[in-house]
Amino acid sequence: MNLLVVGAGAMGRWFADVVGSAGTEVAFADTDPDVATAAADAVGGRAVALDTTERFDGVCLAVPISAVESAVATFAPRAERAMVDVTGTMATPVEAMRTHVPDRERLSLHPLFAPGNAPGRIAVVDDAAGPVTDEIRETLARENEPFETTPDEHDRAMTTVQARTHAAVLAYALAADDVPDRFHTPISGPLSELADQVLSGSPGVYAEIQTAFDGTDEVAAAAERIAAAGPEEFEALYREARGSVGER
Repeated sequence: MNLLVVGAGAMGRWFADVVGSAGTEVAFADTDPDVATAAADAVGGRAVALDTTERFDGVCLAVPISAVESAVATFAPRAERAMVDVTGTMATPVEAMRTHVPDRERLSLHPLFAPGNAPGRIAVVDDAAGPVTDEIRETLARENEPFETTPDEHDRAMTTVQARTHAAVLAYALAADDVPDRFHTPISGPLSELADQVLSGSPGVYAEIQTAFDGTDEVAAAAERIAAAGPEEFEALYREARGSVGER
């Protein structure tokens, strides 16, 4: 089997490295040819031009969320048997693949981790299964934990686990003073470490996530409620939050 990975950044390289370990031949295409060449050299494989007319058993799109819809249309002719995306959103790419590759296998994947933290859980929408997507899933499952979902369920969950979470952590990072480590508590220490982890990522990637999923306004509104609360109101908010956590 041979695959074209469109987008030779960290996620594209991770995907290519995993599937390549099972013997799949991988080619990279990227808006920056040097990045595609570097990925091919690092992972094993080859680089091809972004406007290649070559056809592949499968095409994996590892492009920014904002580019996935157009990428599906552009690279549909390159996919002989299957199209896959690892963009981080699901409703949009799945719908686009249904439109542009209706007669081919379709698989949407969201690794719920940065490539540097692999392996981990992977959300899966197997929209049209077949031999190519089955082989990809089997390869990923050797070290990761795939689980089935739907595009709508996934995207609703991302509102909390990505958009709201990132907004809350970034707000903390912007509001926090630099405090000597000896003062940190069992709560503030891990939160500061979490902020460091978020801030070590790509600003562009986090901006794409915030644009794709709602949730920031709710975090801001909750912070305003806390800021405006007196002692009794604060206790009420505390109990409300504890109740919400208990219901999850």
